[in-house]
Amino acid sequence: MYSALFLFVRPGFSLRATVALLLALFVSLAGCTQENTVWKLTGPTMGTAYHVTVVDAPAGLARAELQAMIDAELAAVNQEMSTYIPDSELMRFNGGPVSQPVALSPNLALVIAQALEIYRNSGGAFDVTVGPLVNLWGFGPNPEPETVPAAAEIDMLRAQIGSDALRLDGQKLIRSRPVQIDLSAIAKGHGVDRVADLLMEQGVANYLVEVGGELRTAGVNPAGQTWRIGIERPSAGQVVQKPIQVAGKGIATSGDYRNYYERDGKRYAHTIDPRTGRPVEHRLASVTVIADTCAMADGYATALNVMGAEAALKLAEELQLAVFLLVKTDTGFEERASSAFAPYLANQAESQGR
Repeated sequence: MYSALFLFVRPGFSLRATVALLLALFVSLAGCTQENTVWKLTGPTMGTAYHVTVVDAPAGLARAELQAMIDAELAAVNQEMSTYIPDSELMRFNGGPVSQPVALSPNLALVIAQALEIYRNSGGAFDVTVGPLVNLWGFGPNPEPETVPAAAEIDMLRAQIGSDALRLDGQKLIRSRPVQIDLSAIAKGHGVDRVADLLMEQGVANYLVEVGGELRTAGVNPAGQTWRIGIERPSAGQVVQKPIQVAGKGIATSGDYRNYYERDGKRYAHTIDPRTGRPVEHRLASVTVIADTCAMADGYATALNVMGAEAALKLAEELQLAVFLLVKTDTGFEERASSAFAPYLANQAESQGR
């Protein structure tokens, strides 16, 4: 039997706020003594919470010591990348000089490099400078607008944003115009990676790390089996659409089916397409990406959610990304998956057959 631990995605740093998605983590506890072999660590971070499950921690590693290290690591991520901490490294960059190279810490440079790679590969669908447009539409710190933003207002902000203004040379970043960077669509995933790396450095071989719904796993769960993850069925409450088995990878899901408002009978979702300056209007409800790192899964989930089902699958095949899509139909939802996602479905089928 499997018992289900339901984790809700809560608002992240700021821009990715409100990808409201449920992930069910099925952990078989049969045949193990949880208090002796399993640690469940949790705490606040990035406007949400982290959950870490450690199975069979190595001898000599104390639970309290490990939790303190996790808290410190995530505090460091916040101090580097948060837009809510006025003196964070990112906010100092945002308020710094234009047209002059600025030396970044290795971690911030890494995340900027990942963000720019996804920006290029997605044709601009992923853009860490899109914040002003998100705010304009009322999905950032600004309240929902009483009327839909005017085209002139949208066009004015579109001319001001764009990751094409950013150039990274090693660990030095320069911007050609005063764009503002917000990493909330990728920083939670990076935080997951940092905790996972910390666990491995401490000799932990079996773990699940989750921050605001983004995950990374390694080894086996308490039952000695591959970690089992459930992808939520949109708009159905705590119902799993597709269970998969994943180890040694990062997993992230992006969707627009819970955060939206209506004006004059039209629905406006929180996912803003940086290329148009407007909320997306396609029928793609959610995107799940499995990648080597949670940061890349996190960023690509956002990019593909912006692009829509057809373009998302095309890019997934080109880049050999493991991607699972749920597309709204008149009668429910249609499942679509890239070729690289097939092994995770096959593993699930095999486990159900045993």
